[in-house]
Amino acid sequence: MVSVSTDKTKLDVAFVQNFLKDIYWAAGRTTQEVQCTIDHSVCFGLYLNEQQIGFARVITDYVVFAYVMDVFVDEQHRGCGYSSVLMDAVMKEPQLQQVKIWRLATRDAHFLYEKFGFTALAYPERMMEKVIK
Repeated sequence: MVSVSTDKTKLDVAFVQNFLKDIYWAAGRTTQEVQCTIDHSVCFGLYLNEQQIGFARVITDYVVFAYVMDVFVDEQHRGCGYSSVLMDAVMKEPQLQQVKIWRLATRDAHFLYEKFGFTALAYPERMMEKVIK
């Protein structure tokens, strides 16, 4: 049985860090950094028979803005619709229902996020970023 929980005490931080340390958007993230991101985000663990198989987190002010990050399903469980289950839980989370603007970045999963109403930026020329390496 698959389930999603926002209970941070259920998260397998080692599992999350092990996945993120090798993925393009979070390469090299340490266990301490992963724990810090968990501490300061709304987190979603995806579980199959109580074993964690996925993760997502949202950075938010709970009213105006939310940014979806670190969404993944373990490679051996892909292709079963679990990423849609995870994103459905994110978008239906009661504490996030007032949020007006949702954003995320993806290189290769547009098909997933489009199911939940995400589109390309209407005015990308208005967006700026600062990246510290």
